[in-house]
Amino acid sequence: MQARAAAVSMPRQRSRCKECGGGSICKHGRQRSRCQECGGGSMCEHGRQRASCRECGGGSICEHGRQRASCKECGGGSICEHSRQRSRCRECGGGSICEHGRRRSNCKCCRGGSVCEHGRQRSRCKGCGGGSICEHERQRFQCRACGGGSICEHGQVRSRCKQCGGGSICVHGRQRASCKDCSGGSICKHRKVRSRCKECGGGSICEHNLHKSSCKKCGGGSICEHGRVRSQCKDCGGGSICKHGRRRSRCKGCGGGSICQHGRQRSRCKECGGGSICEHGQRRSGCKSCRGGSICEHGRARSQCKECGGGSVCEHGRQRSQCKECGGGSICEHERRRSQCRECGGGSICEHGRRRLICRGCNIVTSRSTPAGVHM
Repeated sequence: MQARAAAVSMPRQRSRCKECGGGSICKHGRQRSRCQECGGGSMCEHGRQRASCRECGGGSICEHGRQRASCKECGGGSICEHSRQRSRCRECGGGSICEHGRRRSNCKCCRGGSVCEHGRQRSRCKGCGGGSICEHERQRFQCRACGGGSICEHGQVRSRCKQCGGGSICVHGRQRASCKDCSGGSICKHRKVRSRCKECGGGSICEHNLHKSSCKKCGGGSICEHGRVRSQCKDCGGGSICKHGRRRSRCKGCGGGSICQHGRQRSRCKECGGGSICEHGQRRSGCKSCRGGSICEHGRARSQCKECGGGSVCEHGRQRSQCKECGGGSICEHERRRSQCRECGGGSICEHGRRRLICRGCNIVTSRSTPAGVHM
């Protein structure tokens, strides 16, 4: 029985069956795109993925057999000379790691704003006056002892507690809007949605049990006497359908504006003077022969061509907004971002060298300078 079962061939996917002419399987029984004998593009003559084969000039693998972006010998930017991620190497000036080997924002020795002197998250430390945790070790807005608004004295969400007069729950324990005993507006006495109950005068349902706007017997505006959408019925003078049964805006026989006499989109037909296509068959804005605005005479984007006075690139070949020699606003004379340089009066860095919003020294000064009669 086992030998007989082995002789029976299992059904194959038609696209993978070479006897059935499936296109994805070649005559060698391999995926055609990976078979080098059939000229598959993804596999090179060395049997490797072409993009990863350095002998075939694959860009992602360097001559040392590593990913080019991570190879320090090839000048990969993400790996420094100490074989670490550059942004995390403090010897290379990485900003995210401090001198203690920790993330700067979480290091209390470096006055990291998110970690307090007790080693806890500042916003959850009651010793530091964290606002979200109360003295009972609970979330403040859920602690009824601290006057939290969302939890009532019965331990329930206040808006659903009928003993506290919660608005959404009625005395019968139902949603107030759906309780007919409490005169809920959405449910009528027939236990139907009021707007769809014809006995209660619901406006959307007519006497024929149809939506009033779709009932032609009730003069519904959207359905005509022929049972079609009125705006698309040419017998009723629908505006969007012309006498030829086409959309009026695309019918050249009716003078449709978007289709020209050559059967093309008018804005792209150069014979009809279409503005977007020039006489060279190109988009006018990108054709330098037609002096397209975006392409200069040097074949570059005009805004990035320094020879044409492009605004974004300065004479030094840098982005103008980041070139201090050209007076770029974002980089100051100290090689820092102006908004973070306290010597240039940057607002985000205080006199203590920390971010102003998370500096305890600035917050203490602010609290002491507040008049006694003013409550923060």
